[in-house]
Amino acid sequence: MRDISRRQAIIGLGAFTLVLAGCGEDEAPKKAADVSGNRAAAMANYGVNQQFTATEPVSFDVLYNNHSFYPNKNDWLLWQELTKRTNVTLKPLEVPLSDYEKKRGLLVGSGQAPLIIPKTYHPQEEAFVASGAILPVSDYFDLMPNLKDKIAKWNMGPDLDTLRQADGRIYVLPGLHEEVWVDYTLAVRTDILEKLKLEVPKTWDDLYTVLKAMKAEYPDLYPMTDRWGVPTPGGNLLKLVAQAYGTKGGWEYQHATFDTASGKFVYTGAMPQYKQMIEYLAKLVKEKLLDPESFTQQDEQAKQKFNSGKSFVISANAQTIINDHRPTLTKLVPDAKMAKIPVLMGPAGEYKIGTRLENGVMISKKALENKNFVAMMQFIDWLWYSDQGQEFAKWGVEGVTYTKDGSGAYQLAKDVDFVGLNPGAPKHLQKDFGFSNGVFAYGGTTALLNSTFSQEELDFQKVMNARKAWPIEPPRPFNEEEREQATLWETPLKDYVTQQTLKFILGERDLGEWDAYVKELEGKNMASYVNLVNTAYDRFKKEHG
Repeated sequence: MRDISRRQAIIGLGAFTLVLAGCGEDEAPKKAADVSGNRAAAMANYGVNQQFTATEPVSFDVLYNNHSFYPNKNDWLLWQELTKRTNVTLKPLEVPLSDYEKKRGLLVGSGQAPLIIPKTYHPQEEAFVASGAILPVSDYFDLMPNLKDKIAKWNMGPDLDTLRQADGRIYVLPGLHEEVWVDYTLAVRTDILEKLKLEVPKTWDDLYTVLKAMKAEYPDLYPMTDRWGVPTPGGNLLKLVAQAYGTKGGWEYQHATFDTASGKFVYTGAMPQYKQMIEYLAKLVKEKLLDPESFTQQDEQAKQKFNSGKSFVISANAQTIINDHRPTLTKLVPDAKMAKIPVLMGPAGEYKIGTRLENGVMISKKALENKNFVAMMQFIDWLWYSDQGQEFAKWGVEGVTYTKDGSGAYQLAKDVDFVGLNPGAPKHLQKDFGFSNGVFAYGGTTALLNSTFSQEELDFQKVMNARKAWPIEPPRPFNEEEREQATLWETPLKDYVTQQTLKFILGERDLGEWDAYVKELEGKNMASYVNLVNTAYDRFKKEHG
């Protein structure tokens, strides 16, 4: 289990100070570079929720994750209005979504990356820390008043600590959410529940009961088939079941999990809770309640099965309900009804599990050579962290793409659609205007997050927000030498855990061999890896806790 009592105990770094002393006793504190000569175009008195406008026209290049659903257009209102408001022109270097991580790594590694490098998920930045290719952005938080304000106002010190490297610094500017936001869960055919006089399941045990009843009524079908099995087998499903037992799996799998009882990190893939997750899923497969192809099939196969009425439960989020399922399902199965149900609970209790941090922005080390460096940081602070910038990135231009009523509620313009809010409208907020763009629009207040949700989604969020947030694990950043060693061990360990997890679930390996499996992990340096993690944890706790 993760450590509940230590949630506040690992704080104390002052997550929004300009200079961080993240060194050993024999080292001099590291200081941020002097930026007094890099203030061209910067505002002299820029502050919280103040419109940033460069004092002269400037441009910055940005790595642009080009989404196939709304590919970049040079004439988007997003680009035009951004320049109009800020005096900044962004020059996007377009990279396809499918190739973004690989291309980003090549560009950063070769020193050819743009100054602004968005869409970076922690810990992806760690690959670039040792080389000095990216800036320790926490050294420059004082240039970003909106970022500092939200960190302080939302008490995000513990969250920020999870991003710190061994030197105590942070190398990616994360998106900040006011609250933990849960989206991924299961969708269920509610008309089938009604037919069988079943309640919406609340726990994984309830789901087992529901699937058994569905199987009894439809013996030739698998009541549940799942998507997102490629490239991570059971990506969302394993994540959800693992959470219910107090561990990590699927998309969320990490090698180490903090164990409250011992006060140490343990190896995730060998935890008793991880075994419980496997046992639950293996039972579903063995009893033909869960389609075994769920872990290897492409999304299109899974969608086709669910949408044609050949299965009744599938992983989902708000967008997949609207875009991938409901329109097709209601055509193929006219009387069908479906709902996104609150995340199922298990032995771990009634928690919502997630993070308040989103993907974020890395800054190329070349930026320090730019005379407009301070203006660039102010611009980033306004666009990604101010209330006005976040509203602009999400909703666009008032009077053109949206309006507000007297209570401050947002309403899309009648000729603009987004997430099915104005079905049939001739224009689309993302495709035709560039807003609600994943490169720029994330994070912010819960009210802003909820502003594009349907009533159905708001009801889901109300249930989830009534739950306690799962405690944040303590930091345990590797130093450069440890990172190099850990990298050698991590891939073989993860590959083996993934392979054997799937074999156990599909019944290709008997769970009676669990102890033998754990010994096999020991043969792949599991104990040495955990010792490395706990060494890093103890050091960070001693120096900063």
